[in-house]
Amino acid sequence: MGKEGKIVLVSNRGSYTLKETGGQTEVVPAISGLVSAVEPVLKERGGVWVAWGGREAADPGGPGLRMRVPPEEPSYFFAEVPLTAEEIRLYYHGFTNGALWPLCHYFLEKCRYDPLEWAAYRQVNNKFALAALAEAGEGDTVWVNDYHLALVPSILRRHRPYLKQVFFWHIPFPHYDLFATLPWARALLRGLLGSDIIAFHLVDYSHNFLQAVNKLLDAPVDYNSLTVRWNGRKIMVPAWPMGIDFEAFQKLAREPGIRQRAEDLRRQIGVEKIALAIERLDYTKGILERLVAFERFLEEAPEWRGRLALLQIAVPSRTAIPAYRQLRSQVEEAVGRINGRFSEGSYRPIHYFWRGIPRRELVSYYLAADLMLVTPLRDGLNLVAKEYVASRVDGTGVLILSRFAGAARELREALIVNPYDIEGMVAALRTALAMPLSQQKQRLFRLQEQVRRCDVRWWIAGFQRALLEREIKEDESVRRTIRLSGYNRIPSTSAVDA
Repeated sequence: MGKEGKIVLVSNRGSYTLKETGGQTEVVPAISGLVSAVEPVLKERGGVWVAWGGREAADPGGPGLRMRVPPEEPSYFFAEVPLTAEEIRLYYHGFTNGALWPLCHYFLEKCRYDPLEWAAYRQVNNKFALAALAEAGEGDTVWVNDYHLALVPSILRRHRPYLKQVFFWHIPFPHYDLFATLPWARALLRGLLGSDIIAFHLVDYSHNFLQAVNKLLDAPVDYNSLTVRWNGRKIMVPAWPMGIDFEAFQKLAREPGIRQRAEDLRRQIGVEKIALAIERLDYTKGILERLVAFERFLEEAPEWRGRLALLQIAVPSRTAIPAYRQLRSQVEEAVGRINGRFSEGSYRPIHYFWRGIPRRELVSYYLAADLMLVTPLRDGLNLVAKEYVASRVDGTGVLILSRFAGAARELREALIVNPYDIEGMVAALRTALAMPLSQQKQRLFRLQEQVRRCDVRWWIAGFQRALLEREIKEDESVRRTIRLSGYNRIPSTSAVDA
């Protein structure tokens, strides 16, 4: 990302999942927004992806697997951080998803602040940091991702003061008053401040973070330049909403096989209009509220019974956590109730699937859907909304988008709704179904231009530009210091404190 050196990417989960089958380690490519966004950069430039492989390690101190990937054309390394069953339980299912996830999504009633889980979080962050340090050389850039690893930057800074670091926080960063309820809020902030750049999706999240470090750490901040001063360093806190590979989705959407799959899907469902919703089965996604709104719509608009179906895909998520198992039961109960009320003959109003969807199949669903419902109660951004927009190569389709999704700031031509307002959701469905093709095309054209302009390459370039700008400024600062001190020899920028 900087002027030279490789990228050492650090995240909780990476580009591959490791599974033990019959005494053999199976290496399975992972599907996620982060993988599709950054793996092309690693393939092009080389580097290392440091991540947990998704399996339980028998030996807490044993080495992880290190391999060149992709297997068919190796271009970078995948370095596993092994985690034991106890670490997974306390760090992953515990602190990250029992405290930080609900806290950052404004579900304070679901937060569990457990000292043992916090201790495990610290321990695992130290593991990740040491694994990154083992891979990072002089001139390399370490890019840490998300709330799972907030303590890693300060550990790296302590061991390697001049190491270039960037951090991207992928979920919302909550308001100061909410964040301050976390007993270890100050420690988490100090951990993040080890980085040179701490980026978020939205300026609102950047401001929330700056307010937190100002109030809790008494650090001087500048809301205009989005910077904070800490331990003699000036840290950038920019907002760069993550993009998708627009051209890749357009290309897939034009493939004959994928288009045929979309046509087959429409024939199987057998209705005039299909509404689509795809997300992880998570309480932040507003699935229950959406189902209630859809039920209300069928009550109030009987003319659409038999003509409109909702295709709801819920991707399994965190199934070891009781709250998620309970949500699955509630969703399936709601689906059963609605289908029981409004099914007639071969018509079924909701087609529900609890499974993951590979990207190629996903695009066929996007092509089959006349409207897309992305209505989370709170979401850092939401890439599914952008993927739907990119896949609509015929220029039609309507996106209904929650105002509480970060993407709503960019995708202004969507129908913006409040997912807590059931009548407002019903009204949006009416508007979407009645929208003329000419208006659909006009809105979708503007949406596509936005997604095309701020794609994944634009997102990654933001980090590259910021690091380069920082290096140039540091170079100038060193030269100025040397001129004032009377020395003629100019040291390399690697000797300058980042």
